[in-house]
Amino acid sequence: MALHHKRKINPEDDLGFGYQPVMKNQPLINKDGSPNVKRKGLSFFNTADNYHKLITMSLGKFSLLVVITYFTINVVFALIYVIIDPNGLYGIKDDSGLNHFWEAFFFSAQTITTVGYGHIYPKGMATNSVAAFESMLGLLSFAMATGLLYGRFSKPSAKIIYSKNIIVAPYNDNCRGLMFRLANERMNILVDLSIEVVFSYNEDIDGKLVRRFFPLELERKLVSILTLNWTVVHPLNENSPLKGMTLEDLKKSEAGFAILLRSFDDAFSQTVHSRTAYLSEEIVWGAKFKPVFDRAADGRIILDLSKINHFDLVDLPDSHIM
Repeated sequence: MALHHKRKINPEDDLGFGYQPVMKNQPLINKDGSPNVKRKGLSFFNTADNYHKLITMSLGKFSLLVVITYFTINVVFALIYVIIDPNGLYGIKDDSGLNHFWEAFFFSAQTITTVGYGHIYPKGMATNSVAAFESMLGLLSFAMATGLLYGRFSKPSAKIIYSKNIIVAPYNDNCRGLMFRLANERMNILVDLSIEVVFSYNEDIDGKLVRRFFPLELERKLVSILTLNWTVVHPLNENSPLKGMTLEDLKKSEAGFAILLRSFDDAFSQTVHSRTAYLSEEIVWGAKFKPVFDRAADGRIILDLSKINHFDLVDLPDSHIM
């Protein structure tokens, strides 16, 4: 299987991975569009990526991080209050060890949030100084948390849902096509969509595995507005770099397909991007997607996104291409 002789290789099509082969079915691009690269060699105290991590991590992880940080800060200040002056807080009724600590903990929570119920208050220069510093830290911390939360919700992004599988299906008259489909999961309007599909596989060159990349020609690569679903089709014709390949060949070479989508978000008036990838194990050979839309009684179109992964197994037409 020497496909590099059938089509000229463009070094600019490698998506930044060069000739690095795929090993042990590890994709070059993850399902969420992130590169599957483990980075090392950075300092443990490196802060260059902190803001990006806080903006892009899941909402659950972000919320958990906020709660843990809030709890940890209050624990630290409660210990400081207890250590620097055990009698530095007026209003504590129970001076026994654990109860004293929890009274100091909740006083810290009141101070850092500037609530200040007045039941417990500091005395002495040391305790008042710590309380003053904590209140300033609280104002700065909550301002930063609010900014991060706003940044997470205001960041323009595309929420595209893709079919779980990429299929080889009947296409036109006695032909075959490689297909997957997508839809907008949100109610916003996406216009001027363009998509690129890059096919890659491992090839043995003189006993050394290298990765080959080929952009696939699509039936349609531009859509003016995404109103329903979009079935992206690569015709398996004489010009296809998949010519002559079987499903076994694709699996053996650890083939993959990188999907790169770009569109203009009418709500944010900004360009947004979406990326995903398919592995050879996700190819269904001989299938046809089921319709995802229907008509209501009043004639209005109904788009059912829960059916975007549904397909029927079918017989493929005989083809001399694949």
